[in-house]
Amino acid sequence: MPSERYTVRVTKDYLVFCCGHFITYDGSECERLHGHNYRVAVQVDGPLDENHYVFDFIALKNRTREIVDELDHHMLVATKNPKLPVTEDGANVVVIFENKKWSFPREDCVLLPIENTTTELLAKWLAGRLLDVLQRQHNYRPAVLRVEVEENVGQQAVYEWRAE
Repeated sequence: MPSERYTVRVTKDYLVFCCGHFITYDGSECERLHGHNYRVAVQVDGPLDENHYVFDFIALKNRTREIVDELDHHMLVATKNPKLPVTEDGANVVVIFENKKWSFPREDCVLLPIENTTTELLAKWLAGRLLDVLQRQHNYRPAVLRVEVEENVGQQAVYEWRAE
């Protein structure tokens, strides 16, 4: 029996976020604090609905933009990295790596429940948020959701979620 699947993909100039971050790597290294101008693209796959589309382009762009805007112009802090303990000290977020200590105003941070602020895990986090929002606000669950996050021209990570 043949099956059909359609794809809707959105990427816009406003699906971007500029933020600071740093990651740990190679077991004992920690990057310098730096930032990127990230770009996001989102794709959903599935059958056509009664309106003959996979999902409304406008709603997909709007929901993605709302999530992306939460990250824009913030410091991204991974809260599940055992090498980077994160604490809140009054109005500040404090992050420690060995002999380094950073303190950021809490209002300037987005605390992400991920192990590292790599592009791969940012794509996965965005996908999780988008899946939740699409389900709650639109009662929609795609067959496949693909989120691409580009941290620089020619450097991107893709996370794909599939309904089983």
